[in-house]
Amino acid sequence: MFPFVGYTLAQLLHHSERTSVYSARRMGDGTAVILKLLSDEYPSAEAVARLRREYELARKASGHGGVTLLGLEPVRSSWALVMEDQGARALRSRLDGQPLPLKRVLTLGTRIATALASLHRQHIVHKDLNPSNIVISPESGEAWLIDFGLSTMLSRESTGLRDPHVLEGTLRYLSPEQTGRMNRAIDYRTDLYSLGITLYELLVGHVPFQTADAVELVHLHIAQQPVPPHQVNPTIPRAVSDVVMKLLAKTAEERYQSALGVKVDLERCLAHLDSPGPEPQDFSPGLEDASDRFLLPQKLYGREAEVAALLETFERAARGRAELLLVAGSSGVGKSVLVNELHKPVVQRQGTFAQGKFDQLRRDIPHAPLVQAFNDLVRQLLTEAPARLEHWRQRLTQTLGEKGQVLIEVLPDLERIMGPQPPVPALPPHEAQLRFHLAFQRLVQVLASAAHPLALFLDDLQWADPPSLHLIRALLTDPDCRHLLILGAYRDNELDETHPLWRTCEAL
Repeated sequence: MFPFVGYTLAQLLHHSERTSVYSARRMGDGTAVILKLLSDEYPSAEAVARLRREYELARKASGHGGVTLLGLEPVRSSWALVMEDQGARALRSRLDGQPLPLKRVLTLGTRIATALASLHRQHIVHKDLNPSNIVISPESGEAWLIDFGLSTMLSRESTGLRDPHVLEGTLRYLSPEQTGRMNRAIDYRTDLYSLGITLYELLVGHVPFQTADAVELVHLHIAQQPVPPHQVNPTIPRAVSDVVMKLLAKTAEERYQSALGVKVDLERCLAHLDSPGPEPQDFSPGLEDASDRFLLPQKLYGREAEVAALLETFERAARGRAELLLVAGSSGVGKSVLVNELHKPVVQRQGTFAQGKFDQLRRDIPHAPLVQAFNDLVRQLLTEAPARLEHWRQRLTQTLGEKGQVLIEVLPDLERIMGPQPPVPALPPHEAQLRFHLAFQRLVQVLASAAHPLALFLDDLQWADPPSLHLIRALLTDPDCRHLLILGAYRDNELDETHPLWRTCEAL
């Protein structure tokens, strides 16, 4: 570790690839501090910018649910956050896989909810609430929040569809909407779901969903109801269990709407714990809960029939069909929002959702949206464990055979899975196109299966190039391409009867 002028380092508290956290003492006045440094002595400009952004948010949260921040100081060519050390340590250090006493959990829960309410009043969404980012004072029992590297001050934030292995935040504590597969934006209520996971772990000794597989964990967060805590441990009162389960609601509208509402209910549970008598039978969580801000529901209204048709078509495809579903409408009418309702059922089926978008200014580049979509799929494969990656290498090599290089020329990341492939001979244009179609069909045969159906969304089909439409037709008419749903959205007011899309549909 390089020297830090003006401070005496005492103990390494945490180390990761990006940052290191030390307890230290300031030489000038002997003040005990916590230092969060970038691990690289010569960090990138991006890493420095990320730390500066964290400093700005931590400064706003200082004294409002966050630990007291003393400053941002240079360390040679790097920087460090300086925070007051009040003797508090991460809640994670107090967990050893065993549940904490019920009274202790309720007391901690009210303190954490208080800190979270203060943070939300500053319009900060933490986005990574978990026992490692909650610190507790051993003397007063007060709770503070730390690590604002992923936090935001946006009232609502959209997240794209990303691979489960590279999602922002700690996956075991991530809310369903943070996975990018719920067609819902992120707001402050994402922290309330993470609080529910934390309380669940404190009560029963483990998180509700226990699996090392990232894809399965995302599926569980979205589609699986956890076992209520009182069923895991019958000594937990039903009222306490109901509070946790309300926090763990899959949609934000069904959760608590404020951290103060959680605090009030936990205090009621704590008060009853200290008083004799039977467990209250009329307890209903959230009765005194109310949001302090106006939020429009994110539910899709008036499209029940269309959503039902979408889900029915996907189910047919998942059972072994190759299906095409087209969504028509003017610009801005909500075609993409409707199609994105498919994210959740795809995850429930452990399927894959990929998307590409035709561009009016790139119509001269054939297959561009399809290449974009499948490049994303290949990158997802590259994030998987080595054993799983070897499985994909064998399947791709066996299925593509000598045509692997045809796809590597447009999907270069595929070479990182398959390895270098022998060159293919040059062919006349028509034969080359047929060979490319055959290679793409075989790729789809590998990626779309009964266990993992594939939904492919292609937006703005009114700008589709003829080669892309020919490839879509080839995929849909190949009897070996199964478990595939191709969704297309187009502006019907920009098409006439001579458009190639109509000729493709007529041919199909």
